[in-house]
Amino acid sequence: MALALDIMKGGFPAFAARAIGGQVQSAVSGAGTTISNATALTASINVVTTCASGAGVTLPDCEIGDEVEILNLVSGNACVVYPPTSSDQINQLSAGSGFQLAANTAVKVRRFTSTRFIAWLSA
Repeated sequence: MALALDIMKGGFPAFAARAIGGQVQSAVSGAGTTISNATALTASINVVTTCASGAGVTLPDCEIGDEVEILNLVSGNACVVYPPTSSDQINQLSAGSGFQLAANTAVKVRRFTSTRFIAWLSA
């Protein structure tokens, strides 16, 4: 993906270049313990800085083809990542189920149908 700076060199205004490159939410707090009360992610790049044991986040209800990145910088706690609705599915998990994103790891998630997401985990 092109850097916002490079997009601006092509004549796009800064706000448009940043929107094309993705929005960063640099301080997300995981909350809740279910899909219905977890923290709703609102950016394309999300840095989880607080997440109690068992707490989590939900993916945004994005468009087919959109990608969301999540970095769990919480030391010691995994953060549960849920799909946006109970009818959505991530990888091979049951619809509405989340997965544990370990501390100090990242995931890139892409929506590829109206109800399916694929996730690539870092090491």
